[in-house]
Amino acid sequence: MNNPKKMGRPRTFDEKTALEAAMNAFWAKGYDGTSIKDLTSAMGISGPSLYSTFGDKRELYLKTIDFYADVDGCAPVVAFEAEPNVRKAVRDFLTTVVSYSTQAEDGPKGCFLASCVATTVGEVEGVAERMEKAINDTDARLAQKFQNAVDDGTLPPDFPAYQRGCLLHDMRQGLVHRSRAGWSADALLKDLDDRVAMVFS
Repeated sequence: MNNPKKMGRPRTFDEKTALEAAMNAFWAKGYDGTSIKDLTSAMGISGPSLYSTFGDKRELYLKTIDFYADVDGCAPVVAFEAEPNVRKAVRDFLTTVVSYSTQAEDGPKGCFLASCVATTVGEVEGVAERMEKAINDTDARLAQKFQNAVDDGTLPPDFPAYQRGCLLHDMRQGLVHRSRAGWSADALLKDLDDRVAMVFS
């Protein structure tokens, strides 16, 4: 028979929910500014539960980065891939960037990778590799949409799918940066038509 004294207590929390809470804590205060107490409070778990399930602060931080990427945390990319019309998809991508950067009511605004994780590259071991992969994966996902449009004849054969995917990614980062500097949604969307046209020029 199992000795009940040697059996661990069953977990009383959902790991996904706890990771999301930890991510939002890091996002709000930054890696250095977030304490273990901040994390356990946000996650609703004890210190021992945090360490036994997620490891130390650094390991938890890396897990939140993986979590953000694995669950398609970047809503603009999801919106872009979901819209069949490639030109409308670009517009949806940019408007979703602005919406999440300026109008989110719950939790931090913008992009976790751009707003928080990028600031710890070179400071927290394991972050640089994850950032590089996230950037490359996003470029590839955006480029694939354009390539599909080339393949089905919607876009001309010489359309630079990969380069435009990278351009759209860079546009996102610029909009996030401006939103964090206090620009309103109206100001960010003012030149939307020009930005969309630029992608297809």
